[in-house]
Amino acid sequence: MNNLKTNPANIEVGVVGIGLMGSSIIVSLLASGHQVKAIAPIQSDFDGAAERIADHLKICSRAKLLRDSVSACLDRLYISMDYGCLSDCRLVLECVIEDVDIKSKVYRQITDAVSASTVIASNTSAIAITLLQKLVSNPERFIGIHWAEPAYATRFMEITCGDITDPKYASWVFKLAHKWAKEPTLLRKDIRGFIANRLMYAVYREIFHLIENGKTTMVDADKAFRYDVGSWITLMGLFRRIDYTGLADHAEIFKNLFPHLSNAENVPDIMQKIVADNCRGIQNLNGLYHYSTEEAKEWEEAFAAFNEDIFRLAALHPAPVSEKESELA
Repeated sequence: MNNLKTNPANIEVGVVGIGLMGSSIIVSLLASGHQVKAIAPIQSDFDGAAERIADHLKICSRAKLLRDSVSACLDRLYISMDYGCLSDCRLVLECVIEDVDIKSKVYRQITDAVSASTVIASNTSAIAITLLQKLVSNPERFIGIHWAEPAYATRFMEITCGDITDPKYASWVFKLAHKWAKEPTLLRKDIRGFIANRLMYAVYREIFHLIENGKTTMVDADKAFRYDVGSWITLMGLFRRIDYTGLADHAEIFKNLFPHLSNAENVPDIMQKIVADNCRGIQNLNGLYHYSTEEAKEWEEAFAAFNEDIFRLAALHPAPVSEKESELA
């Protein structure tokens, strides 16, 4: 347990998987001052990884999100395909695809390389932590750390315990997350989909239901969400919004509206069709919307700029200390 007594800023952190999400997480860790050992499990992850990470760091630098220079951050990064370089890491984050068999192989190689007390975490958003922790030796040191993209410019983080995760590891990671400029949530009990996905997929189910039944359009649904929820949710969250707008009104709305919401269990027809047609959104210009090359580039740039703005805005209105402390109580 010596790693839990180490100054968090001084620990080495390993990241396995250097795709889009892994690269983004690496940048967040470098920006927070860590030495980072990045493992590419496959050649395609390794190819171009240094350039991808450097490009993200340059974005951070332009947005004034770095305490050090880009070159100083890169000096703290080591990229390899050899898991052996993880031996001194006190925390290792797995960011490979959502396939249990592949993750199992990755965990075997991680546990062969690290000490018995090294915390091993998954960025999974879809697989139960209780299931994944059974795939490692010393499963009590396994935990879920779910980041949002881009990891270096968002304050979201879900920390999730499996059934046999030791609470002291969860507490250590929770405190460490604040060093990463996050506003983390801590789930002491593993639930399918965690918190953020359960909330968002309830919204997705309802909006696809309304669209497929001709009640609204994608454009109007997006407008409603952007200009209503988008105007308050970063500041208030859900429950403070209810307090602010009136408890009695919400109770009446719940009673009248809940019976009419969708409880469908099937994948919406619209989603089945776009997946079957190999639509991948701005990556291949076809998704729920269609894009020109210029439009796709404009959305990528707009999203990057927006994340910088919202990151700073959220910092002006952080969660009260009492809320942070209550999550650890």
